[in-house]
Amino acid sequence: MIIRIGIINVSDRASRGEYEDLPGKEIEATLNAFLKSPWEKEYAIIPDEQELIERTLIEMADIRNCCLIITSGGTGPARRDVTPEATEAVCDKLLPGFGELMRTESLKYVPTAILSRQTAGIRGKTLILNLPGKPSAIRQCLNAVFPAIPYCIDLLEGPFIECNESVIKAFRPKAV
Repeated sequence: MIIRIGIINVSDRASRGEYEDLPGKEIEATLNAFLKSPWEKEYAIIPDEQELIERTLIEMADIRNCCLIITSGGTGPARRDVTPEATEAVCDKLLPGFGELMRTESLKYVPTAILSRQTAGIRGKTLILNLPGKPSAIRQCLNAVFPAIPYCIDLLEGPFIECNESVIKAFRPKAV
C-alpha cells in the first residue's frame, strides 16, 4: 500500500503568497525525519474558509486516498479560525485525546496554549490531525502524538507505517 499523507496549511496570508509556507515545510521535514517508510505527499495552501477546508479534506481523504492528513493553522479563537469546525464537519468520529495531549505539551512552552483548539478525527480510513500554525509548535505537537499515529492507521486498515526509531518510536501493542 502507498503511504500517502496530506499536508494542508490553512492561512489567508500564505495562500495569497504574502509569506512563505513555513508550517507546511515544518510538517514535511518532521515527517521526513520520523518516517522510515517511503511516503508521498498531497499538498495544499488554502485560506481560512470553512467550506474550502472541508472540500480539501474530503478530496484528500476520499479521492487522493491519504491515510493521514495534517493541517496547520486556523485552530485559535479568532473569528476566521475554523479548521476544527471543518474537521468536525467531515469526520465520522472525533479523537479528542490528540487535542488534549497537544495542548498539554504546548503548555510547557506557552501559557496561551489553552487558547488552541487542535483536534483530530477519522473520515473513513483517514486520520485527520489539526496542528497550530507556528512551526516550533508543530514539531512539539507531533513529537507528543506521533507515537500513536501508526497504530491508529493500522486500526483504520491503512498502510503499515515504519518510523525511524532513532528519532521517534511508534507504539503498537505487543499482540499486533
